[in-house]
Amino acid sequence: MTTMTDTSNAARFREFKMPDVGEGLTEAEILKWYVQPGDTVTDGQVVCEVETAKAAVELPIPFDGVVHELRFPEGTTVDVGQVIIAVDVAPGSGDPVAEEPAAAPAPEAAPEAPKGRQPVLVGYGVAESSTKRRARKGAETAPPAAAPAAVQAELNGQGTAAIPEARPLAKPPVRKLAKDLGIDLATVTPTGVGGVITREDVHAAATPSEPVAPSAPSEAAVVVEAEVPAQQGARETRIPVKGVRKAIAQAMVGSAFTAPHVTEFVTVDVTRTMKLVAELKEDKDMAGVRVNPLLVIAKALLVAIKRNPGVNAVWDEANQEIVQKHYVNLGIAAATPRGLIVPNIKDAHDQTLPQLAASLGELVATARDGKTSPAAMAGGTVTITNVGVFGVDTGTPILNPGESAILAVGAIKLQPWVHKGKVKPRQVTTLALSFDHRLIDGELGSKFLADIAAILEQPKRLITWA
Repeated sequence: MTTMTDTSNAARFREFKMPDVGEGLTEAEILKWYVQPGDTVTDGQVVCEVETAKAAVELPIPFDGVVHELRFPEGTTVDVGQVIIAVDVAPGSGDPVAEEPAAAPAPEAAPEAPKGRQPVLVGYGVAESSTKRRARKGAETAPPAAAPAAVQAELNGQGTAAIPEARPLAKPPVRKLAKDLGIDLATVTPTGVGGVITREDVHAAATPSEPVAPSAPSEAAVVVEAEVPAQQGARETRIPVKGVRKAIAQAMVGSAFTAPHVTEFVTVDVTRTMKLVAELKEDKDMAGVRVNPLLVIAKALLVAIKRNPGVNAVWDEANQEIVQKHYVNLGIAAATPRGLIVPNIKDAHDQTLPQLAASLGELVATARDGKTSPAAMAGGTVTITNVGVFGVDTGTPILNPGESAILAVGAIKLQPWVHKGKVKPRQVTTLALSFDHRLIDGELGSKFLADIAAILEQPKRLITWA
């Protein structure tokens, strides 16, 4: 009878796991649930939005049914392969086994499915999935779902001496948070399903005015990061590093200590470029697209790559080869609410000026809306970062991993400049080019940067050099 019931319920309740929505990503944060238990879902319906190390992505569910359980609250970082939602694909066929979790803490239940505790990414019926599944994050014994250490000690028959063996249940990010805040997880009261310690529990333990108040964990999960700076008299605020910010940190450290950077600078009179921008805005062929200095700068960079193809390459460490690219996927660094991302325009070298303007506009709009896909950020060859929009004169940019060069464009300002033998007010900017010195020597890097500057000084070279 028990076997038949388990099989029936296993067939009735289907589980949807966190997929790898990028290229080899290992985790994602649940930003927002679009459904709740009891909601009907259909194949292909978006059920949640998650943020990976590269972008925010909406996840569709691959089957029909009624939402039975959401395994994680919003704001939780989930490993790829973990079940995030359970769906009743045969609603009305019987009482859900989900009512059984109350019996989960009983130690007698552990031997019923000894095999189910080995594969960590496979579900074994709703009762196992909704409670005991969380115990896999904890220690080596079956009782951890009972949560309190004193109860575990009693079950072991060892009194308080067994307490050190009971490792508190918490995900790695939560353990890291507790370590940063100086909180001993053994002193934290868990409020998560199956006795799992959540971020909110750690923050509650770190707040003197509310040491153990786990009154509404589901609501706290949404506002947890806002609670930290709200503490009166706080001298520090700790912000968990995750998602895009975590990816940026890892990528920049890897790039800075892998590729030997060289940065060169040139200050250039871009008065004629600014006049060209003004003229293009009135050109009927450019109607419907955004025209700005970045458009001309991007085109200048593409022409300069054509004249200096050696800069468009990548270092293959495994094969000890320089791989020269015969295409340009032009990256544009974009500051978004979730952090800096670098989507790229595929085959930008083949685009006309109106096409390039349209691609830039679409790229910026998509990034601003947080809808940039991981594929849009993969395969870049050279990048432009426009620090001038913040009023900054220049900088020393770090290469986007896997790329050969990055051009930083400073603020365009009216400055005194010697023009035709006289000091006149001119539109001037400073360009900074960082490049991988394994691929590009000083001569090539200097020629490349000088060509970009020459085009911006005399934009007619876009025609004569193209």
